[in-house]
Amino acid sequence: MTPAVLLPYRPVLGHPVLRRLLPGLATSALGDGLALVAVTWLALQLAPDGQRGTWTAFAVAAYTLPGAAGTVLLGRWLGGRSGAQLAGWDAGVRAAALGAIPVAHLAGVLDAGLYVALLAVSSLLHPWGSAGRFTLVAELLPQRHHLAANALLGVFGQAATIVGPPLAGLLIAGVGPVWVIAIDAVSFAVLAVSYRLVVPAARRDGAVRREQEDRHEREDRDEGEDEDRHRDEDAHRNEPASGFRIIARDRSLLGLLSLSFAFFFLFGPFYVAMPVYVTDDLHASAGTLAAYYTAFGVGSLLGGLLTGHLRGWPPRTTLAGIVALFGTALLPLGLGAPVVLSLPAFALAGLVWAPYQPTATALFQRRAGAADLPRVLAANGALLVLSVPLGTMLGGPATALLGARPTLLACAVAILALGLLTAGFTARHRPGRRPKETGPGQDRVRLTARSGSK
Repeated sequence: MTPAVLLPYRPVLGHPVLRRLLPGLATSALGDGLALVAVTWLALQLAPDGQRGTWTAFAVAAYTLPGAAGTVLLGRWLGGRSGAQLAGWDAGVRAAALGAIPVAHLAGVLDAGLYVALLAVSSLLHPWGSAGRFTLVAELLPQRHHLAANALLGVFGQAATIVGPPLAGLLIAGVGPVWVIAIDAVSFAVLAVSYRLVVPAARRDGAVRREQEDRHEREDRDEGEDEDRHRDEDAHRNEPASGFRIIARDRSLLGLLSLSFAFFFLFGPFYVAMPVYVTDDLHASAGTLAAYYTAFGVGSLLGGLLTGHLRGWPPRTTLAGIVALFGTALLPLGLGAPVVLSLPAFALAGLVWAPYQPTATALFQRRAGAADLPRVLAANGALLVLSVPLGTMLGGPATALLGARPTLLACAVAILALGLLTAGFTARHRPGRRPKETGPGQDRVRLTARSGSK
């Protein structure tokens, strides 16, 4: 990376706690990149004859979806934990559950049912782990560095989706998928140890950050928008509200979650329509499909590196623009453009896609209070985990009814329309039109009172 590209990330890379944690995050991201191929390949090997498709679908779902249940069932016990604790526990559970797969294989008891069950256990705390990572960012860094830190965490995953699958293919050919999953388990064990080592330092730095926020007004106060957070009497009860209820009470957070859910849901059918389009409409090979995904991955990696430079952009306008540009970049596929045009357009879609999640997370970090942030981020993650699979489920009947290319076109147009509608709504309800009813001192008193009620 050039010095100019690195500039927004220097405060993140130079932070003493995060600097010790980044190698573990990079290692686990690579493990997840390997798992993209290994999870499905092992499911294919373990499935009974005639049921390979069914058990592969179960395995993919089990590796992601149980986290939504974990958010609801475990919120009472996990909601008040620190970011490092939540992320460390998730990494530990993943390491143990995934590590049990090669152990069961060696014992001769691994079958498709046990495999899917262990995958489900491994994902149970995943939304809490993701919430913990970004809560830790908010605990350790000033608000102006949140976007760069969020983007840097995303870059690890984007790089892993490029490097991980081909490396997994080589390892599967050499040692088999069960041992690739064992490598994934080891990567999460490394991450769990990394979090365990940084917990004391994270607590000290987090305490310093909270003390500084008590002395100074919070920076960049949500673009000057109305300070009314629409909190009801639940915020003053001893039992903390769930992340879902906190989001439901705040129109800003609810609108942000609604936009993200709709965006990811509308992209879901692409996972069904795209392979069908390549094989039936283009009469091309799997190599062509891989080229599209590789182009998207390279674009998203570049977009992730550039995300840190968007710090001065208004985040809500940025999100609306991302959605609209993403839909526009998908139009060549839906219109049946030649591969020489649609392939770079898909790479552009990846570049535009990458800043979305870091920017949305930065808005959550800015809007939610420190005590509420883990619950809010976990609730957001739980719902977004469901959005793409639900859209993918819609893609099956849509592709059968309309055909692959019309389904791609419908999704692109719908995403473009969503972005334009959001941009119009954002411009119409631009923050700062109404005078603020509270000053900085009053706002600090209210935040302190709310934190004390927890």
